[in-house]
Amino acid sequence: MTLSKRLERVATHVPTGARLADIGSDHGYLPVALVQRGAIAAAVAGELALTPLRSAERNVRDNGLEQWITVRLANGLAAIQPADGITAISICGMGGETIRDILENGKPHLSGHERLILQPNRGEQPLRQWLMENDYRILSEDVLRENRFDYEIITAERSGPVTYSAEELYFGPLLMPARCPAFLAKWQRMLLQKRRTLSRFSQAQQAVPEDKLQEVIQHISWIEKLLG
Repeated sequence: MTLSKRLERVATHVPTGARLADIGSDHGYLPVALVQRGAIAAAVAGELALTPLRSAERNVRDNGLEQWITVRLANGLAAIQPADGITAISICGMGGETIRDILENGKPHLSGHERLILQPNRGEQPLRQWLMENDYRILSEDVLRENRFDYEIITAERSGPVTYSAEELYFGPLLMPARCPAFLAKWQRMLLQKRRTLSRFSQAQQAVPEDKLQEVIQHISWIEKLLG
């Protein structure tokens, strides 16, 4: 199965031989591709909506992978059962706040020994905040651009208390020092966007809440500092 550039990059962060729970699996593309390649031992594809669930079931069946991939209708991490022996969890293609809420609400289904592979479409800061507050250390961060959108991939494992600064939560504690071209290009675009937002605020007929204004000013300052 051919994956999108985004999911192909996510696939590189799934540990070899893992037992994967792909939450919000949509069509089941990621677990199907990984099992086909022999990259993982087994998978659970969890989906909340019936239409993508049926699509995932069809993809698993058409590829003859029913023995290795279980498709379940469930809300978030409720798709995981103790007997699955899950060692890695992927949650991709959602807002960071949504992924955070899935993790928070699904705490009873976490053993604390799984690797988390998270691909937020936006809202990385609150997701990193949750990871820090729940003792998850960020192991790797990746950024790529596909179809005019910037995506980040965050992998983390629970390892005890960890502290990140406000700027590290915003930019990524590993992305900041690495300063890869895709990362710098993303924040050059974001700087233009933030400046346009600030300009709209100054032209608004109604007063903008002071905390919102100061947040944008703070972010512009951070980005300008980052880009030098």
